[in-house]
Amino acid sequence: MNLPHSVAERAQDHVNNDRLQAAIAALARFGGRDDGGVARETLTEIDLASRRHLIDLARALGCEVSIDDCANLFFRRRGSTDLPPVLTGSHGDTQPVGGKLDGAYGVLAGLEVIAALNDAGITTLRPIDVVAWTNEEGSRFGPGAMGSSAYVEPARLAQYRESLDRNQISFGSALDAALAAVADVPRRPMQQPMAACVELHIEQGPVLERASVPLGVVTGIQAVRWFEVTCTGMAAHAGTTPMDERADAMAAAVGIAQRLYSLAAREATSQLRLTLGRWQVGPNSINTIPGKVTFSVDVRCVDDAVLARFEHTLRTMTQAADWRGSMTVACIFQRAPTLFPDGMLRLIEQACTRASQSPPLRLTSGAFHDAMYLAEHCPTAMIFVPSKGGISHNAAEETAPHELLLGVQALAYTVAALANQ
Repeated sequence: MNLPHSVAERAQDHVNNDRLQAAIAALARFGGRDDGGVARETLTEIDLASRRHLIDLARALGCEVSIDDCANLFFRRRGSTDLPPVLTGSHGDTQPVGGKLDGAYGVLAGLEVIAALNDAGITTLRPIDVVAWTNEEGSRFGPGAMGSSAYVEPARLAQYRESLDRNQISFGSALDAALAAVADVPRRPMQQPMAACVELHIEQGPVLERASVPLGVVTGIQAVRWFEVTCTGMAAHAGTTPMDERADAMAAAVGIAQRLYSLAAREATSQLRLTLGRWQVGPNSINTIPGKVTFSVDVRCVDDAVLARFEHTLRTMTQAADWRGSMTVACIFQRAPTLFPDGMLRLIEQACTRASQSPPLRLTSGAFHDAMYLAEHCPTAMIFVPSKGGISHNAAEETAPHELLLGVQALAYTVAALANQ
């Protein structure tokens, strides 16, 4: 048997850039827009058509296709044994208006790795599975990353099925329709063993581009906590109520917001990221003092201890707020940081260095990815390629074709090496 790294090098050298770019362009036509963007929300008719396209593409490469109860699609290239497979891939759904690379690039990259292995005549010890996860974006049904999280913990699926979109269509009914549309695809159980998982993705941020480095080794995904702050005062007439007698919920909320932004500035060296993204004002009338204001707090950092310190400060400042009304804080979501194992990082570093002839940059992901959940199931890591201007979830999303090629070359090396261990 060939040594894993010689096999890895051959796989890397057989990645075909013309085939890759053609595959990206072909998938982008499903939901493609005149501005270059893509509108392909999960389990819509357009998404189902794109899934059939992927099935046909995978079968043409000699893959066995299967699907699970959450409509996650798996494309398997058989190995010489039935050992647990190496997994790669991402997701095919987009935001209401997204780009052609977010998610889709990782799925097509996995299929290009299989094509490269075919061209090189390589038989791997382990099978290789390429996956297209369902509803990573969470834009039509919440929460996001339904497919990967349900795969790792199938008990989550029952609750996910109750989620409704803006037209009151349930995820469960959309899921049943998606499964019925691929009656020719065998069903497979969830939570099957995996030897390892590698996800290739665009960065969706500016770090790699600013550093002029074409490849990134992702060390982990930062921790996050979401809070809902509610300020309850008294609605009253805007013209008749003296300023010093008001219980103005908006004034209280703005005061807390300003203090939170100052706190975030003081924590700049810890790379804490703060967003106050959703505001609800009642009664929301131009000539009525706000009686109730609720706003969200999204705070993220690679160091969970920084978030714990932030939460303590947030609760302290709201409890000590000096005004006529009341204020409450509720933590509505939190997740500890995901840290990828050193052995995976070292292998990816080798793969990236050989592909680009220069060292990659180590960085932390600021966004959630399916790899976050797979890391609970098997050794997992990620590779990033640059995003022009750091733009994603936008029709202007773009990565240079050569950088897309380098990413797939790094992936091919990594997957081939893992599949021969």
